[in-house]
Amino acid sequence: MRNDSKTHVFVIDDDECIRKAACVILESVQYECTCFPDGESCLQQLEPRKCDLLITDVKMPGMSGLEVLAEALRLAPWLPVIVMTSYADVPMSVQALKAGAFDFIEKPLKADEFLEVVRVALRQTEMESPLIGKSLTKTERIVLRLVLQGMCNRRIAYVLQRSERTIEVHRGHVMQKLGVDNIVDLVKRATQMGFSGEHVV
Repeated sequence: MRNDSKTHVFVIDDDECIRKAACVILESVQYECTCFPDGESCLQQLEPRKCDLLITDVKMPGMSGLEVLAEALRLAPWLPVIVMTSYADVPMSVQALKAGAFDFIEKPLKADEFLEVVRVALRQTEMESPLIGKSLTKTERIVLRLVLQGMCNRRIAYVLQRSERTIEVHRGHVMQKLGVDNIVDLVKRATQMGFSGEHVV
């Protein structure tokens, strides 16, 4: 979570009452809240606007919560996403967890339970690397491309005429910025974001 201003939460739900209820609860503890009636309008603002946490309904007309989740994680892989669901949609929420959602909460919203899930999600983000979410440098993007091609650190060092230690540092920064701690998750996250061995420059 960024520390340069008040914590900012995005809320997506096609039901205006739910949007208002969520914002009232969040604003009661001094979080800034921006609401959206659909996933498309939220995702348009996700890159240009600061967002520390995304909360989305699972079942919506048009873009579903699962589709919002997938696109949000592609645009901002470090962003925690909480899904809201009715009891009947719990199986869909389990799908969301498997797809990368941080947690889910049932509607109607109960203030104490809702805020506890929100606080845990934000606390988790605060504990992560200060590099998380930052843009990759040109060299880091090249290193990522070579990693995705299956090269080891020694081979990358040879190709780029750098020391193996330097490559280890760049690779470590890439993993921190993408919020992963192993090569399997790095490949998955890079793929989610549209990177490939051929096209990362």
